[in-house]
Amino acid sequence: MTEKNKTNKNYRTFVLVLLTIVYGFNFIDRQIVGILAPFIQQDLGLSNTQLGLLIGLAFAILYTTVAIPLAWLADRYNRVNILSIALATWSGFTALTGLATNFTQIAIARMGVGIGEAGGSPPSHSIISDLYPKEERAGALGVYSMGIPLGIMAAYFATAVLMGSSPENVDWRRIFVFLGLTGVVLAIILRLVLREPVRGAMDFQENVEIIQPPFLESLKILLKIPAWWAMCFGIAFGSFAAYATSAFHTKFLIALDPTFNIQKLVIILGIINGVAYVGGTYFGAKLADKWGKKDIRAYGWLPAIAISLCLPIGIMSYWATSIEMNLLWTTLLLVFIGVYLGPSFAIAQTLAPIKMRAMSTALFFFILNMIALGGGPTFAGWLMDFFKENYNDLDSMRYAMTVTFGVFIPSAISFFIVSKVLPRDWDAAEKRNLDSTKSKF
Repeated sequence: MTEKNKTNKNYRTFVLVLLTIVYGFNFIDRQIVGILAPFIQQDLGLSNTQLGLLIGLAFAILYTTVAIPLAWLADRYNRVNILSIALATWSGFTALTGLATNFTQIAIARMGVGIGEAGGSPPSHSIISDLYPKEERAGALGVYSMGIPLGIMAAYFATAVLMGSSPENVDWRRIFVFLGLTGVVLAIILRLVLREPVRGAMDFQENVEIIQPPFLESLKILLKIPAWWAMCFGIAFGSFAAYATSAFHTKFLIALDPTFNIQKLVIILGIINGVAYVGGTYFGAKLADKWGKKDIRAYGWLPAIAISLCLPIGIMSYWATSIEMNLLWTTLLLVFIGVYLGPSFAIAQTLAPIKMRAMSTALFFFILNMIALGGGPTFAGWLMDFFKENYNDLDSMRYAMTVTFGVFIPSAISFFIVSKVLPRDWDAAEKRNLDSTKSKF
């Protein structure tokens, strides 16, 4: 290996790690509301439905819609600038969340976080795809996906450090302000150290350039790819249940055993997310790349199998009679939930026209988050209030989550469809991208 190639590999690894950290902050700012939900709910006098709206729909509406124009910019202009501004924006609004005194104010702050986070993943996915060839892309995007569990883990740890051991003395406002200001500092570092990569650099030789088709023509191509659509609905329905359970998990555990040390509980949840979710995400991505070299259908089969196992495991976790049993089932659930992330992200990038990669991420995140982030916590919260008319707080959460986990069924079906149509769509994408280049000489 030449010194230049070694330097390039070291740099791309550095970029991947940095982007993963940024993605982690994305989920720190998102997860922290679910962790602190019982304390925010009590302080501001919110219903379960309002809490679900706050975690889900209020955030998701602007997050999903703003992502599309920001992705259009990211496919044409400097992605590093866009990402840095986005990180500073969502972190600033995270800090402002800690200043809210009623539902309206905190909802507006969460909408602001959503606007900022809309500019996070589309440029990041596009940058990574220009640093890693398609044979390594699922693995690289799988590492990037680890920002989700690592961010969730960091959110639990930061909460544990800042909250104290008594649930009566939790200063949730201070936690939001601290995390928000930390993210602003990271945005400055990101802008100073990251370089904008050449688009399509890992797909073609240096002596070719990519022909940019009209935007609407590229969009029509993308939206006519069956495997892309099936992947979108697969990850959306799977994440519907994942977001719902993460939004109310802390609240459920406190109701299950009010005497359990809250600080200890939060630390344990952080460790579980850091080990199980990270492990599932990493090995799922690596296994998809390895299996996919032999049979491209593995990018659909592997998530379908994992999601199928999530249904019984998820239901068992909420009908556990002790915190210890819940944590055991939750650990297994997190392992299998992480498996589908890397393969899904790889499909979104590889099937998209090269100069539509940021838009591909934005569009599939639009579908994913309107269904999952907007619907999951909101639907589960509404169900909890519905069942609460006839059951106590604990059982209302159990029945609500049992119904919610039913969406794992259409998720698994969608990924099985991916496995059927992906070989044709993958070959077509390779031919299309080759046809979109011309020699510079």
